Amino acid sequence: MNALWSPGSDDPRPPGPAPAAGSLAGRQAALVAALVAGGPDPAGVPTHLLTATRTALLRKRAGAAAAAWPLLAAGIGPEWPRLFADRFAGVPPYGAEREGWDLARELDAAGALGPGASRELADREHTFRYDGRTAPSRRSAVSRGFHRWWRGGPSHL
Repeated sequence: MNALWSPGSDDPRPPGPAPAAGSLAGRQAALVAALVAGGPDPAGVPTHLLTATRTALLRKRAGAAAAAWPLLAAGIGPEWPRLFADRFAGVPPYGAEREGWDLARELDAAGALGPGASRELADREHTFRYDGRTAPSRRSAVSRGFHRWWRGGPSHL
């Protein structure tokens, strides 16, 4: 355990210093960064293979987020994988629940949420507390009551 990571934190990185750039671990870290975090393409890896792998990984993340946010994904329909990929390409994965939540909030702010996704987001906001940086936590009964009162009541729930 160190200052960057501790059990139960949202940071999936293992504890310890970053691997040396020329080591196997360093090359693997560079490849992972290139595939999911917008890092530069590592030398010696064919670009078409990197592109295909990036696309597949984004599609997998989109599927996981769709499973966590089914009404959001259903409301967007067949455009879901493309919309998700446009939003999260180059963004390191931080969990399907949080990625879907962030996308739902952004679409809501843009007035682009359908009624089902709107209900799904309102239900999550009512039940959980999410600050946009750490894992959502369940609201207490008092907090849920206050949230209901503050938002004018979840009449649609």
